Amino acid sequence: MGPAELELLSQTLRKTMTVTAPGPALDAALAELGWPELLAEFPGVAVATVFRLLGETGAHASVLTDVVGAATLPYAGGRWVVWEYGGSGTGAGLDEELPLRPVATGAPVPLAAGRRAVGWWLLGAGHAMLALARGHVLDRVQFGRPLAAFQAVRHRLAETLVALEGAEAALTAAEDDLGALLAKAAAGQAALTAARHCQQVLGGIGFTAEHPLHRHVRRAVVLDGLLGSARELTREAGALVRTSGTAPRLVQL
Repeated sequence: MGPAELELLSQTLRKTMTVTAPGPALDAALAELGWPELLAEFPGVAVATVFRLLGETGAHASVLTDVVGAATLPYAGGRWVVWEYGGSGTGAGLDEELPLRPVATGAPVPLAAGRRAVGWWLLGAGHAMLALARGHVLDRVQFGRPLAAFQAVRHRLAETLVALEGAEAALTAAEDDLGALLAKAAAGQAALTAARHCQQVLGGIGFTAEHPLHRHVRRAVVLDGLLGSARELTREAGALVRTSGTAPRLVQL
């Protein structure tokens, strides 16, 4: 798939996710656009593009179950959740919009593929928060100067961008189980960094239900726990390195 085709696909997907109600309606719209065929023929492009756009637009669809082939997914703390539309108590305290419901147990799923997908989703959510904060500091004036002119504000946004760029590089390079584990951890940490810094930059308005930031913050927190949180995955990677006695080369420079 060439750059022009990818750009056209991204524009079409973004428009579809923006105008279509999340959930079953978006599932149907993505199927009509050829999501199953795209996933089968170009899995890397399909996952990176679709999941990142889900994060950027704040939409959701059951595409993760297409990637891992199961509706029951491991969650942080040794818990399990099921992705299920129409279940009682949608969200169940995790996310009032995502159809995630805690269950007692589950079966193994392809963790590497799922972690890459959720990592791209987290990356998109992080960029959505950064865009909201950037727009705010460019428009808002304090003491006769735009907020973007203050060094402390610039540092927070710069740190957020660096974290997101690093996570994107890790996701792009992830080819095996350990690479996917580290990429998901990096994406989760980057999204949480974005939530923290962007909330500070937006100030009081970022805490209000009327501002869209809170939806992305909640989504980032929930997605970080899905298939292993950044904290858990970092510890798991450390344990693997201690056991093997060596740190494998993940990227050939």
